[in-house]
This record gives sequence, C-alpha cells and structure tokens, in this order.
Amino acid sequence: MLKKNVLRRKSDFTSIYKRGKSVGDRYVVVFYKKNGLPYKRLAFLASKKVGNSVKRNRARRLMKESYRLTDLTLPEGYDFIFIARNTITDAKCAEVKRSLESAIKRTGVIKK
Repeated sequence: MLKKNVLRRKSDFTSIYKRGKSVGDRYVVVFYKKNGLPYKRLAFLASKKVGNSVKRNRARRLMKESYRLTDLTLPEGYDFIFIARNTITDAKCAEVKRSLESAIKRTGVIKK
C-alpha cells in the first residue's frame, strides 16, 4: 500500500516548481506550496549533479534522517520538496540537519 504523504505524480512536482516558493541553504533547497489537503506531502531528491547513484542515495538518506531528527514539525496542508545540493557529498548528518532546519525556518510556514 502506498503512503499518502509522499509526492509521486509528475504534475504535483511541476506545480510546486512553477507556482511554489523556494528557500536555499548550504546543503539543501526546499520548495514548498499549499496543497489544500488535510495532510502534508514530502519528497527528497538528489539529481545527477550530486554524483553517482551511491552518492545520490546517501544524500537522500542524510536528508531523510536529518528531517526525522529535527524538532521542527511541518504544518499540514503543504507539499515540500527537499533537493540535495552537490555540496552534501562530504557533509555529516549534523551539518545537514542544521542546514535543513535553517531552510525550513526561513520558509515561514512554521508558526512560532
């Protein structure tokens, strides 16, 4: 059974890229957009600019683990795409977590 909180359709991705907003940080770029649903949807991406498949998979794992460890909770009703930058290849998990938290805070979607 597919998880409903994961972005999958190409139309969703293009909608977020075209109509959404983005915030960049040292290791991560975050695209976000309201989705009108009662839940949030996430995607973790690493392009071929990051490196070969081993490096891309490591980048995705680092971002997922950093998101899991963060104390910030993303609001419901938004779509988020986390894209790894090519600087992430030599980064440690703590550094990626700091970068991810910084980018999420600068989106402005988290209520204080």
